[in-house]
Amino acid sequence: MITLQFCYLVAGLAFGSFAVLSATDRTNRKRFGNAMFWGLFASSFLFGSYLSDWQNGLLVLALIVLGGCNLLGHGKPTTATLDERRDSAVWRGNWLFAPALLVPAIALLGTLFLKQVQIGVLPLLDVKNLTVISLVLGIVVALAVAMLWLKPRPLAPPQEGRRLADMVGWAIILPQLLASLGAIFALSGVGKAVGEIATHCLPLDKPLEAVVAYCVGMAAFTAIMGNAFAAFPVMTAAIGLPLIVHQFHGNPAIMAAIGMLSGFCGTLTTPMAANFNIVPAALLELPDRNGVIKVQLPTAGLMLIANTLLMYFLVFRF
Repeated sequence: MITLQFCYLVAGLAFGSFAVLSATDRTNRKRFGNAMFWGLFASSFLFGSYLSDWQNGLLVLALIVLGGCNLLGHGKPTTATLDERRDSAVWRGNWLFAPALLVPAIALLGTLFLKQVQIGVLPLLDVKNLTVISLVLGIVVALAVAMLWLKPRPLAPPQEGRRLADMVGWAIILPQLLASLGAIFALSGVGKAVGEIATHCLPLDKPLEAVVAYCVGMAAFTAIMGNAFAAFPVMTAAIGLPLIVHQFHGNPAIMAAIGMLSGFCGTLTTPMAANFNIVPAALLELPDRNGVIKVQLPTAGLMLIANTLLMYFLVFRF
C-alpha cells in the first residue's frame, strides 16, 4: 500500500538533491548555508517520522536560524541555455504545458477512481491521504514523461528545482510553520480568550453583528498569521460556534464554508502569506516586492463584503 511516507520520501529526495547541488555550487558565496538549510529540510521529510518531538523542534529551530541570519544565497545552476529553451518552445509550442497539466489531471483521477483499487485485501493507496498521494504520483509521472519526451540533461530537473527553491528561500517553510502555529493556538485556548475579549469589547447581541465580527475577524486574523487554516480554529472557537451556531442557531456548514472564504480575503492582503504573495513577486522578479498584494487589495475588500452579506442571508435560513 502506498502511504504518506511515499510523499515524504519524494519530497525528501528532492530537497536532498538541492542540498548536494548547493554544496558543490562555487558561484554561490553562501553555498554551505544553502546546503545545510535544504539538507535539514530534506531530513525533516525523510526522518521526521522517526525523530522525537523535541528533535524535530531542534531541526525547525536550526532552519529558522539559517533563514533568519541571512545565511542563504543564490547560485547559478547549470541549466538549459536561452537558445535551447527558445528552440524547444518554438518546436513544441503549447504542448510544452502537457507534463504540467498531467499533475492536476492525475491527482483528480486518483482521488476519484483509485479509492476502491485493492491489491489483495489491502487498498492500493492510503484512503486517509488519497488526494495528497495522488498529487505526488502525478508529479512523479509528469517528471518521467517530461524526461522521456524532452530528453534534458539528467541533472536539469534538480538544478531547475534548486534555482526556484533558492529564489523562494526560507519562505518555502512558512506555510507549514503557520499551520502548526494555528494548531498550537487552538490547543492553548487562544480562541476562548479572543472570544471573551470580543464579547466584552464588541456589541455582539444581534446576528448581523456576530456575522460581521466573525468574517472580518477571519480576514484580520488570517492577515496576521498568513494562513486561513491557522485562523479558522481560533475565530470559530471565539465567535463562530458560541454565537453564530449556538446563540443564534446558524448553520455550521454554511458558517464554516463562508468563514474560510472570508479568511482567504485576508490571505490576499498580507506578506505573511509568502507562498501566495511574496514568492510570485520573487519568481517573476517584480520591482515591487508587495506589487501582488497592492493589486489584490480591492478584490479582497469586495470579496469580504460579499462573503459577509452571503453569510448573513444564508447561515440563519438553511
